[in-house]
Amino acid sequence: GETPETRHISWSVAKSFTSALVGIALHEGLIKDVQDPVTVYAPVLATSGYNNVPLKHVLQMSSGIGFNEDYADFYSDINRMGRTLAMRAPITEFVCSLKKAGPSGVKNHYVSMDTQVLCMVLRQTTGKSLTELTEEKLWRPIGMESDAYWLTDATGMELAFGCLNAVLRDYAR
Repeated sequence: GETPETRHISWSVAKSFTSALVGIALHEGLIKDVQDPVTVYAPVLATSGYNNVPLKHVLQMSSGIGFNEDYADFYSDINRMGRTLAMRAPITEFVCSLKKAGPSGVKNHYVSMDTQVLCMVLRQTTGKSLTELTEEKLWRPIGMESDAYWLTDATGMELAFGCLNAVLRDYAR
């Protein structure tokens, strides 16, 4: 039943779109330095485990955040995040609840919420939503043929860690 117009959820491929937008923001001077703590750009993270974590470590998924991404474990952080969204709580609130498990920059550990932090940084530095940035900086310049959309939380914050929806031909572009 699929057609060329059917949009497919990207899952973690969305992380690459988000990191590309961070690269563009760096190139345009909106983000000054990847060594800057993410809290310079997203001060709301100052009380979280992301306090003083360099943007570079978040980009490399070496943030030091304790995060269990085991989908088979009901009590894992990724499933707790899903229940949080189902209860219509803001994703930013969930991200701010995360704690450090160790120093940043030491160990690579797959933490989907690191990409959500990048979305928060982009919103603050550009004054635009991830949807607007995707359209302006990627979709139009590349010449995508169909509209895409991000799934959002109840507040309209895009879920940057895996929720971009596009047609397959545009993913191929």
